[in-house]
Amino acid sequence: MVFLGFGKYVRADRIYALEPLRGDERGDGRRTNVWVEGIERPIVASRTERTILHDMGQDAASDSPIVDEAMDLAERLVSAAEAGRVDLGDLGRRARHLLAATTSPTRDPEDRRG
Repeated sequence: MVFLGFGKYVRADRIYALEPLRGDERGDGRRTNVWVEGIERPIVASRTERTILHDMGQDAASDSPIVDEAMDLAERLVSAAEAGRVDLGDLGRRARHLLAATTSPTRDPEDRRG
């Protein structure tokens, strides 16, 4: 059983999708939509998708260095945009590095031909 918050529990083997809430949907303890087999609409959880994945035994999925790096890049972009100081060169380098880590090792990340 996985605790979703708000007194809700579901069987881990019945969860088939997680979606983090964003913008106005998020708040007041609402963090993640959880799709459960046999239930037509998603259940709103007060826990993050990473915490739910951890409780499901999916630590490898939630503790990925690439995911951590992507989250760091997104946080840097948001902070820079809010401050009005976006360094596109730095963000471009970081994004290229992140993409190179997720693509085939035979492809040169500096090759811009496609």
